Amino acid sequence: MATTRTAATHWEGNLLQGKGTVALESSKAGSYEVSWPARSEEPGGRTSPEELIAAAHSSCYSMAFSHGLAGKGHTVESVDTRADVTFQPGEGITGIVLTVKARVPGLSEEDFQAAAEDAKKNCPVSQALAGVKNIQLNAELLP
Repeated sequence: MATTRTAATHWEGNLLQGKGTVALESSKAGSYEVSWPARSEEPGGRTSPEELIAAAHSSCYSMAFSHGLAGKGHTVESVDTRADVTFQPGEGITGIVLTVKARVPGLSEEDFQAAAEDAKKNCPVSQALAGVKNIQLNAELLP
C-alpha cells in the first residue's frame, strides 16, 4: 500500500532576508523555522532543507540496513547513522557523507561492508538523491 507524507512551508520576504516555517503535517511532529542564513551560514536555532534531507537520509538508511541484514538472518542490536549534507551556495548539494556504526553479533567485516553498501545503494532516500554526485559511506562494525 502506498503512503504519502506531507510537509508544508510558509515563507515571507525575499531569499536573503526572508524567513519561513516548515511544518511536518502528516505526523504533526512539529514546525521548524527556516531561513537563508540557516542554510548558508550558521543555523542560529533554525533548520534548512539540507538538515531535513540529512534526517530523512540517516533514518531511511538505518531502516534499509537493518532490514537487509535481518533478511539474511542477522540480528541487529543497534545501528547509528549520521548524514552530513553539504550545501554550496550557487551549486546546490555537493555531497553527502553517511557514517554508520552498528552492532551485529556474528557478522563478518566483509559481510558488514557489503550490507552497508547495499543499504546505501537501495534505501529509497539514497535513490531519490541519485543526482548528488558524491555520496560517501563510512561504516564501522562495533564489537
